Amino acid sequence: MAPPTSSERFGLRRSIVASQTLLAAATLLSVVVSISVGQVGHASLFFGGTSLVFAGAIAAVLLPWQRMPRWVVGLLPIVDVVAIAVMRESSPLAGVGLLWTFPAIWIGTVFGLRGVVAVSLTVTAVMVHQLSTDDLQRFTASTLVLPFTVTALSSMAAFTARRSRAQRVLLEKQSAELRRALDRARRQEDLVTEVLDAVDFGVTRITPTGEFSVTNTAHGLLLNSTDAFGREVAVFAADGSTAIAPESAPLARARSGEVFEGEIVWYGLPGEDRRALNVTARRLPRSDAGDAGAVVVSRDVTVEEQARRAREDLVASVSHELRTPLTSIIGYLDLALDDDELDPATRERLEVAERNASRLLELVADILAVSSTSREGFGVDLDLRPTDVSAIVRSAIESIALKAHDHGILIEAGDLPTAHALVDGRRVRQVIDNLLSNAVKYNPRGGSVAVSVGNEPRSITVVISDDGPGISASEQARLFERFFRGDAVRKSSTHGSGLGLAISRDLVRAHGGEITVHTAAGEGATFTVRLPRDPRETP
Repeated sequence: MAPPTSSERFGLRRSIVASQTLLAAATLLSVVVSISVGQVGHASLFFGGTSLVFAGAIAAVLLPWQRMPRWVVGLLPIVDVVAIAVMRESSPLAGVGLLWTFPAIWIGTVFGLRGVVAVSLTVTAVMVHQLSTDDLQRFTASTLVLPFTVTALSSMAAFTARRSRAQRVLLEKQSAELRRALDRARRQEDLVTEVLDAVDFGVTRITPTGEFSVTNTAHGLLLNSTDAFGREVAVFAADGSTAIAPESAPLARARSGEVFEGEIVWYGLPGEDRRALNVTARRLPRSDAGDAGAVVVSRDVTVEEQARRAREDLVASVSHELRTPLTSIIGYLDLALDDDELDPATRERLEVAERNASRLLELVADILAVSSTSREGFGVDLDLRPTDVSAIVRSAIESIALKAHDHGILIEAGDLPTAHALVDGRRVRQVIDNLLSNAVKYNPRGGSVAVSVGNEPRSITVVISDDGPGISASEQARLFERFFRGDAVRKSSTHGSGLGLAISRDLVRAHGGEITVHTAAGEGATFTVRLPRDPRETP
């Protein structure tokens, strides 16, 4: 048997004290009853055995059993068995033999099956000896039942103790495994915390109840709601001037369960040391326990926003300076065209110059509109009227046909069906002109451009496909960004501002439609413009 652990030794002492205390209490009751009914035969022997039992109880309380060898501990129940045998010898009719069950149970609990065998043989031997030497000891049913009872109770105690020890070992193993798992989880948590604190973007996890369970250092600095003087920091929208109420701030919205992506928020008053944050809030996947909460990620984009605003201010300033001379040029062209003495060739050239100057003026106006609006809007008023989109497309094809011929590009349109939509014809023409111009400009000589118009149940579609170099997958996500120009475009001899597709998308969205692209590097590009149908027209 393995040596007992420290916890087992302290448990052994408690077991000894409890067993001896109960035995002493039962012995005291036997003494009182035996004396009362006059069943004490030899008083000296009876009280001598009783004294041994009480002495064992006192020793159980006073002695440090947890520091004694195991064989010393085994002497105590032997003394109890002998003491009860002496009491039974002195008082055969008192039935004190039942007291053997107390040390028998304790021996079975502590010493197992070996203790059961030892106590059973001892009690049996004592009863056989007393039966053969004492005339008052008579052979009765209890002569057989008592040893069996003692053996049975001791065996039950042994099996129960064995099961308890096995359960204790299992629990200790499980506890050790849980401690190891807890240590691993703590190390992983420390590692995640160190990694999160090392990055320059903020991360905060919000519990389903709205509490912050994980917040890294960067998030605490980026979303600190008070300044160095303890004053509340003002929060503004993406334009930097529209104040946001505290309950509409990103963290407050995320705590209320709202989900948003890439929202720009300014912290600090205009003219002060302020910062711009790109904030995203997403819900975590639901677990078996239900809602798992949300995570908020913030990134400092102050430098990017300041650079973007500086670029837009520069573009707006240049565009504004261009508008004045363009207006003057168009005015003088109009005056020249009013001259009835112009020969037809000169008039045709002046009309071409006037048309292109007017288009250039419209482009400058669009750039000014883009620069004066927010990231998500497009500041242009639309004159919506029922319009045949096919007529607009045919007019745009006719306008660019000469340029396409000079580049060796074939434009295939075929018969375009009538397709009425509620749109601003001038703005839709601007979108089609831009897409056709790009298709011709970036198409290799000998290529072709296919144009089609389709009637769908809820929209009118214009599809423009080319055989150009296509657009790589890495650039497609930025294709409609303002001032973005792909690598293939930058390496080519063509020039562009990077605003055409951005303005076209904003114009289409202003109509309630959408513009999409299907392309791959080396496979050309297909642009699809969807515009809402005229609600008065049936599909």
